This record gives sequence, structure tokens and C-alpha cells, in this order.
Amino acid sequence: MREIVLDTDTTGLDPFEGHRIVEIGGVELLNHMPTGRTYHQYINPERDMPEEAFAVHGLGLDFLGDKPTFAQIGRQFLDFVGDATLVIHNAAFDMKFLNAELKWMDVRTLPMGQALDTLELARKKFPGAQNSLDALCRRFGIDNSAREKHGALLDSELLAEVYLELIGGRPPDFSLSVVSSNGVAGLNEPSLWPQ
Repeated sequence: MREIVLDTDTTGLDPFEGHRIVEIGGVELLNHMPTGRTYHQYINPERDMPEEAFAVHGLGLDFLGDKPTFAQIGRQFLDFVGDATLVIHNAAFDMKFLNAELKWMDVRTLPMGQALDTLELARKKFPGAQNSLDALCRRFGIDNSAREKHGALLDSELLAEVYLELIGGRPPDFSLSVVSSNGVAGLNEPSLWPQ
């Protein structure tokens, strides 16, 4: 079973108000074990960066200006995702942005049924509790000290650990070992996708 734990960062809250994706991060799991394959891409939003969004992720146009547009990386992103289940915290938000960007490219969109929402899982498991990514990291004893600001790849890595706790517990050496494409555990391989 192939899953991609996924996160995006954006210029705002609604693509239909002109906001765009500025970063995508994804971590591949095979049978709930990391394979070492990741997807990470910064994206030029082709618009200004509101102060509120900059405060969340720290990505400004001075950094993003020379990055590819979503239209330039969209097909590569779809190739990486394939038909894997997308594990996303607050899936409706990320899926709305991803599908808006894909629709603007006039390529296939991602069905909501392909997404698994970890925020919904957490709310069912811990009703009434704080269920943000940071709160879940604290609850499960996951070290998120490197998370000074939102970052799509780091947040995907943290969410992968949270997700495995939510579905029944991660292996003790989750962050150290990966399963290679032939099913043999080994050390993290370098990413096969753009940084």
C-alpha cells in the first residue's frame, strides 16, 4: 500500500481569491514504512506575498522569484503522486489548492477520495482536544524543535510520524530506517525528486 504524506504552503486561504501554492512537500510510505523517496518543490506564485502568509512560512518573493511555476512542475507532481493515498492534515485545504492549480493547467485533478485527513482522525481519537500538528507532536513525544516556521517537507515528515501514531503506533526506529523499493530496510536514500 503506497501513501504520500503531503503538505503545502500557500500565499493565503483561498485559491479562488487569487492565492497560490508556494511549496509542496511529500514523504512516501510503503505499507506504513518510509521508503526514503520524497518530493519537495518551491513554487513561484506569480503574485505578491501577503505579510500574514510570510509570517507563517517565511517564504518571500526574493526567494521564490526564480523558482518554477506550478504549471512547470504540475505533471511531475502528478507522476510522483500517482494513485497513492494522500495523507494530509486538514485535507480539504490542501486538496482545494492542488486541484485549483491542476485545473488551471487543464490536467486531471485529484479526487477527494484519494485523500485521508489526519485532522479528522485526530478529532475522532481525541475529541475536544487540540489537534494541530504541533499539539499532536507534543502528545506523541515527537521532536518538532526544528519547526520554527511552517515548511512543507518538514511538516510532511512530522505528519508521517503523527499519522503512524494515530493508526496504532510507529516502529521505534521510524525516523532512522526506510524500506527500499525492493522491500529491504536501509538508510535514507537521497531524494529522487527536486529540492
